[in-house]
Amino acid sequence: MDALLPVLKSHPGLAVLVCSLLFRVVHQLLQRLPVPKVVKQNDLHSWKWRNLSVSMVHSLLTGAWALTCVVVWPETLKNIHSYHTPLSYLLVCVSTGYFVQDAGDIILTGHARGSWEFLVHHTLVIWCFLYALYTQLYVAGAVVALFVEVNSVTLHLRLLLKLAGAQSSYMYSINKFTNLFTYVTFRLCTQFYLTWYIVQNYSWLDHGGYFLASMIVMNIMILIYFYRLLRADFFSWSKKSSVGQNNNSRKFLSD
Repeated sequence: MDALLPVLKSHPGLAVLVCSLLFRVVHQLLQRLPVPKVVKQNDLHSWKWRNLSVSMVHSLLTGAWALTCVVVWPETLKNIHSYHTPLSYLLVCVSTGYFVQDAGDIILTGHARGSWEFLVHHTLVIWCFLYALYTQLYVAGAVVALFVEVNSVTLHLRLLLKLAGAQSSYMYSINKFTNLFTYVTFRLCTQFYLTWYIVQNYSWLDHGGYFLASMIVMNIMILIYFYRLLRADFFSWSKKSSVGQNNNSRKFLSD
């Protein structure tokens, strides 16, 4: 791994491209797996299922990877500005490659309008991660930011179950509460920790203003998503009023 790091640092853009292509291969392989009949009957749902399946692979991989980096190297959590290891640098390359692939999939399949919020999120993440890879600064911050992928596992499972029409299943009920816990623990707490770190060290951080602005935008987005999640899964009055809208909506995040 130590021998690989100089190569990655010399050509971070190429490393991201290779990782993006690998996720595209994963996308093609996952298409061979069986899909619920109810999903096959709707072209939009079929695309969502494929897209979420690749996202699930990314979340399982990078979420566990990010947690491992912090457990093995605690300095990652303390010095998000300049600390990184070969494995953490590779993790950011892999994750950036996924976001590039996913953004391309959304745009090239004609779902940009219905998924514009994802594209805004992906653009911010890709820009910040590429900055980290090219400058070798904030790599640890990118690793900590990937804690949110632990929550993404339960978020993706929630959407997959909804696409399969399993909202009334025992698994959906268990995942509903697990998702709430991971959202607060790994998404909200992670974002607010990063925001706190930038605010506390703003005076000396490189491009602190840009990263603070990016974090504020991201914080607003995740709070809106949190409200939507609570409204959809825990407030019965909103379920009745939104059933018809969600069935016909082409908007990814309406789910």
